[in-house]
Amino acid sequence: MVRRIVVRRIIVRLPAIALSLLFTAALWAQVPAASSSKPLAHSKAPVADPGALSDGVYRNPYFGFSCKLPYGWVDRTREMQDVSPDASTDASKSLLLLAIFERPPEATGETINSAVVIAAERLSAYSSMKTVADYFGQITELATAKGFHAENDPHDFSLGTTHLVRGDFSKARGTLTMRQSSLVMVEKGYVISFTFIGGSEDEISELIEKLSFGAKKPRSATP
Repeated sequence: MVRRIVVRRIIVRLPAIALSLLFTAALWAQVPAASSSKPLAHSKAPVADPGALSDGVYRNPYFGFSCKLPYGWVDRTREMQDVSPDASTDASKSLLLLAIFERPPEATGETINSAVVIAAERLSAYSSMKTVADYFGQITELATAKGFHAENDPHDFSLGTTHLVRGDFSKARGTLTMRQSSLVMVEKGYVISFTFIGGSEDEISELIEKLSFGAKKPRSATP
């Protein structure tokens, strides 16, 4: 019971400092590069494969990406999914794919508890969203409400041959600075975000380097 209360408090905080930056996945080389201003196609999305964590690597063949866990980090994906068990079936809510932390979120520490949070949401839930950059309007509003400030405007960002849109935020925590970066794209009717939290720009860069993109599982027929 105590554990669920702790996790619930985490999930309430996270939308403002991590999950507020939800949603979007990877394009591959032969697909035209996405950009912050490219118009979006709001097509009906099939049910997404949530992927799986194995041998220290989260893999999602459906969206065509993987993320390597830093050594010793803890996985809290299942616990956070269990807080909202209907989130994966409600089109108006996000599907949490991965939530990993440098130390257990309930444990106190003298440093920023770095994290990687990956989530997906049906694009149809955002009918007024015309470009990926539009989504950062909501991200910025939620982040600034929790004391973060935007370091830059949403801008095009590439990982290998995959093109995303990136936004960076920071917040003072006493003598420390919490940094948050979000990479966002649209794939297969979903908006997918890759959110990275760390104590320095170098740490954020190291976490982003653990994300890689490859071939995607073919799109299944819509039921």
